[in-house]
Formats: sequence, structure tokens, C-alpha cells
Amino acid sequence: MQYTSLCVIAALSVATATTYFKEEFGNDWADRWVVSSEWKPEGEMGEWKHTAGKYYEDENDKGIQTGDDARFYGLSADMGSSFNNEGKDLVIQFSVKHEQDIDCGGAYIKLMPSGVDQKNFGGDTEYALMFGPDICGYTKRTHVIFTYKGENLLKSSEIKCESDTFTHLYTLIVKADNTYTVKIDNEETASGSLADDWEFLEAKEIKDPEQSKPTDWVDERMIPDPEDVKPEGHDDIPEEIPEEGAEMPDDWDEEDDGEWEPPMVSNPEFTGEWHAKMIENPEYKGEWEHPMVANPDFVNDETLYHVCKDCTHVGFELWQVKAGTIFDDIIVTDDIAEAEAMVASFETKQAAEKAMDAAEKEQEKKVREMEEAMAAAAAEEEEEADEIDEDLEAELHEEL
Repeated sequence: MQYTSLCVIAALSVATATTYFKEEFGNDWADRWVVSSEWKPEGEMGEWKHTAGKYYEDENDKGIQTGDDARFYGLSADMGSSFNNEGKDLVIQFSVKHEQDIDCGGAYIKLMPSGVDQKNFGGDTEYALMFGPDICGYTKRTHVIFTYKGENLLKSSEIKCESDTFTHLYTLIVKADNTYTVKIDNEETASGSLADDWEFLEAKEIKDPEQSKPTDWVDERMIPDPEDVKPEGHDDIPEEIPEEGAEMPDDWDEEDDGEWEPPMVSNPEFTGEWHAKMIENPEYKGEWEHPMVANPDFVNDETLYHVCKDCTHVGFELWQVKAGTIFDDIIVTDDIAEAEAMVASFETKQAAEKAMDAAEKEQEKKVREMEEAMAAAAAEEEEEADEIDEDLEAELHEEL
């Protein structure tokens, strides 16, 4: 009976798992995605390309790529219906490939609530969640931004991101127990408590406003030794003294040049401003710690994970200085296993890209070595020709 019950539970678990959106950008991708044509003037918006890129495992396995430098990019898709992740995990995963060796630009994805005007979708459009890499100069981070009570909350600490030219898989898991995990290439890069890593809530404790450090509190660990006395004549020692043995130059004319004075040099006996030596303060009480009290404004929230009340759209809203980023293999689901099932194909894709890159570099190396060998041979032939010419000229000179 126990075995049967476990099977039933497992079956129910599988039956209730839901994938809200999945996109692999086949040839009909444009039927599902709407360009933000009214967000910015036409001249400021970049074009999207449909391509597998320079390196690939299958040239027919294409994604969408930003196509123009120094442009905005806006693109969104209706997920088909509204979903609510109350009581459920939320998983969002997609792949990113910066073929342009990116220097500055975003590559993040957004989940949005209902009411999105897709043609005007842009930076000011309300969103529920923003996730993915953002790079500009030395700043290279993976954003995880939640919208909570009308505010966009950034993670308290940064999560690294990848910036090479190969495909990388970004995964965010927001669990119904108010914890989260971020994975890059299926390797965990961050995890923990939502309450600890974002400022969703007021602090549980605050400094007691009715308490302050006592006026007689001594928190100076070291003090000048009151028994240390400045040596007599210390202040009479000059910082510089005339250079010993210096003599007036023979060509010095005091009538024209003025009275001669020897050059000054540092005085080895000068020790600078005198300070009494420091000793431990016998009155030291340690650092004063402000007493803490319960924060009356703190209100706990067990539903921080509840990102989507009625999420209906997914989209990219970006600026890139140098274009060339390829996006692919998006999934939004409440089933972690569904996202994990896509890892193997990603790993195959990335391995193939690296193999193509390595083969190209090897071929470039061979061509370079061949060109260098040909140049060296040509130089040697020229040198031999010059030597023959010199010999002939010498023989002719002897005959004459």
C-alpha cells in the first residue's frame, strides 16, 4: 500500500507541474514576438536577426541576435495566458551568447503582468521580475530584481556573469519556501533567503531610539603617556642645516650676486614634531554598543516568493553599445526538472562552439606560421642574392 501511495503522489506531482512558456526560436518565432516599435524613434531602435551565430552545434538551431551597435532593443511575447505562482516554485531559464565580445550592454529578460502595451514595451514598463547578465566596463553582474510593493529591489550583493563569446545558460529558481538559487551553466553561483538578500522587509530590530552613549563613556583605547616629557631643546633643532664643507664658488661676485649663503641640507638630528608615546588607556571601557529593540515597523511576509499574481508576458528591453548577443531556449515553469532537462542540449551546444573556435584558431595559427615561414624564406633568398651581387661586384673590381 505504501508503494502505491508514493506512486500516486509522484503522479499527482507530475500532473500539476506547469510550463508557462517555452521558446526555442524556430523559423516562425516572429509570429509570437512583437517589436517595441513605438518605444523609441525608429533611428534609435536596433534590428533583430535570426541566426545560429558564428559557432554552432547545428546551424539550423537559431536564436535571436541584436544586430546594430549603439541601439535600444525591445521585444516581447504573450505567454498565452495569465499565471499565478502562489504556492509554487518559479523557474526562469534562458541562454545568452555574446558573440561580439561585449563591452557594454544588457542581456536580461523580464516577466510582466497583464496590461502590457507590447508596441510601447520599454524601460518604464512595469515588470514583476528581471533576470540576467548586465555588463559595462568592469561591472559584470547577473541581475535578479523583484518588484515588491511598487519598488524594484536589487540583490544586496552582486552575482557574477559570463562575458566570453560562447553560449551560457542562466537559471533562476524562486522557491515557495522563500529561498532562491541562481545557476550559470547549471553551476550554482548564488542561493539563500529572499528576506536576507533583498530589502523586502524592514529590519526586525533597530537601535533603541531612547538610548544614547553615556557622556562619560570612554572608548579611546590608547592615550598619550602623561609621564612622557619632551626632551629639552627638542624644538631648537632645525629641520635643515648648512651643508658642511660647502664653499663659495670662485666666480661668485657678492656685489652682483648678493651675499653668498651655503646650500641647506636635511638635519640628521631633526626628528620632527614631538609626540608623547601612546599607552593603553586605563579608563577604556570598550566600544559602546547601541542597545537594539524590536522594530515596530517590521511586518513579516511569508509570500516574498509570490512574484507573479497574473504574469502574462516575457520580454527583452535592452541597450547595447556593441551588438551581437544571441538569446535562445527560454523556459518559464514551476517544474525544476523541466529546466534541467534542457541542460544536456546546452552543454552539447557549448562544447561544439568551443570546438569550432579551437579549430579556427588552430587554422589561423597554421596560416600565420606558413606566412612567417614564407617571409623568412623570401628574406633569406634576398640576402643570398645580395651576397652574390656583392661577390660579382668585387670580382669586377679586381679585373679592372
